[in-house]
Amino acid sequence: MAVEHLDYSKMNFTGITGGANKYNTEEITQVDVEKLLKMKDQIEGFRVMMMKYDCALSEIRTKLDVLNKDLALRNKRNPFEAIKMRIKTPLSIYNKLESKGVEFTLENIEKELSDIAGIRVICSFVDDIYMLADCLTKQDDIRVIQRKDYIKKPKSSGYRSLHLIIEIPIFLTQDKEYMKVEVQFRTIAMDFWASLEHKMKYKKDIENADVITEDLKFSADLINQIDMRMQQIREKIDETE
Repeated sequence: MAVEHLDYSKMNFTGITGGANKYNTEEITQVDVEKLLKMKDQIEGFRVMMMKYDCALSEIRTKLDVLNKDLALRNKRNPFEAIKMRIKTPLSIYNKLESKGVEFTLENIEKELSDIAGIRVICSFVDDIYMLADCLTKQDDIRVIQRKDYIKKPKSSGYRSLHLIIEIPIFLTQDKEYMKVEVQFRTIAMDFWASLEHKMKYKKDIENADVITEDLKFSADLINQIDMRMQQIREKIDETE
């Protein structure tokens, strides 16, 4: 398991020098975004918001752990291999809003972005993905906002994954609040391909880029065939048992 998120309570927000026009999206840094929050007097509000997203991740993680234990007893095998969690950094949030042409404010963060908190579930087999997703979304405190199935309909690059945007309640000292979380389900093979593709697509000035793109697409199709084949083998073993 890998947990990737910042402790926003320990952010070192320093005083801002210059004005809002100081910021340029090509040069802006994490420190600049923290200073911008300071200038807008939104530091505490941002910390509270990130705390809520962190709590929402914990709620989803607990639900998945319970499902894993239950299904492991019923089926005599664990439906997923690993879970990775992350919360976007202030810089990543700023850049995402900038790409949408939207001002960096707490209201816009909550309104415009649905992937601040993200959790990735790595499964052994494709049918485990759909089983887990169905078990999770059928729970009566989960609201499904969006579902994108890139397994049945892969992206042109060959990317495959099942994406869900869900809302889950978190219970605070005085109230209950629904928070959005993006949940991605992938097989081990899908995650392997996506991880390498993500690293390579950000390299600049690559020679024969079109050829590499075709190679990646071809590799994604091969990996999908392997996923299907491994599931068939598992089904044959299940039938024998």
